[in-house]
Amino acid sequence: MLFTAKPATISYTIINPCKPFQNPNPNPSLLRLRRHHLRLRSASPPPLAVAEAETTAVAAEAASAKNRVDILSESLPFIQRFRGKTIVVKYGGAAMKSEELRSSVINDLVLLSCVGLRPVFVHGGGPEINRWLGRLGIEPRFSPDGLRITDGPTMEVVEMVLVGHVNKHLVSLINRAGATAVGLCGKDARLLTARPASATPGLGFVGDVSRVDPAVLHAVLEAGQIPVVASVAADEKGQAYNINADTAAGEIAAALGAEKLILLTDVAGILGDRNDAGSLVKEIDLRGIKRMVEEGVVSGGMIPKVRCCIRALAQGVRTASIIDGRVPHSLLLEILTDEGAGTMITG
Repeated sequence: MLFTAKPATISYTIINPCKPFQNPNPNPSLLRLRRHHLRLRSASPPPLAVAEAETTAVAAEAASAKNRVDILSESLPFIQRFRGKTIVVKYGGAAMKSEELRSSVINDLVLLSCVGLRPVFVHGGGPEINRWLGRLGIEPRFSPDGLRITDGPTMEVVEMVLVGHVNKHLVSLINRAGATAVGLCGKDARLLTARPASATPGLGFVGDVSRVDPAVLHAVLEAGQIPVVASVAADEKGQAYNINADTAAGEIAAALGAEKLILLTDVAGILGDRNDAGSLVKEIDLRGIKRMVEEGVVSGGMIPKVRCCIRALAQGVRTASIIDGRVPHSLLLEILTDEGAGTMITG
């Protein structure tokens, strides 16, 4: 058998040198990958711009670190002045409602403890009390002066919320921030003994402080721990009373011979003109603050706070401050700077 060979058929593509080569059967996945790489290359900044951005970032970080070191250095004289001294902080208002401000106050408190100050933390809890009263179908009631009218059922809720909920939550936050806190109320170790509030009858179980026994606070402070005190106390017969937290803080500060009493509030401090936010009184003595009260410059809800400060100063507390709890780290600003964060009243 004879075999006849056929000429081979050769397929070829003529490439035009003026046009980019195009595969007649392109792979779609490869094309997408190539386009993605081209986009990345076109979007990438030039090397010089990257280097300049990195240099700027390093310089900003160095400046930030230097600022932190400068702040620490400037706070040294204040730390030395107050090391080993007792300060009583009343916690409430906006700083209690905002998660961010609460964290700021707790961190400030722990820092002050770490550098050698002896803080005592006294708290109320009005917003939380109102929330729980609402959940239980009890209508919150207040006097014209803004004081809570506390009947029997309300007193039960007040004690449950302040002692069992708010106090333990604050203790937990302080412990988590790195210090050791001990939760107390006025009933514990007879820290506070109450009596009915004589100046404002008709408020039910709202009380004044008749006696302070600070022995339990001394023991906690000597152990390097932070006392957290809920403003609930009992009278001689064991009846519970709701004590104004400002009042409780002032009486505790006096009994401890504290260096400072600090009240966290929702205002900038004491204003020389209540209609002018720029008239903040940075520092004033006892005589001056009493004159402001007599002349009606201090009025409304500020009067009980000022009277609390006056009473504490009269019993030996060195200074009392009413500061703006709405400002982050207001506690550190008040203690560790000359500027402060509100109004300081001196004895």
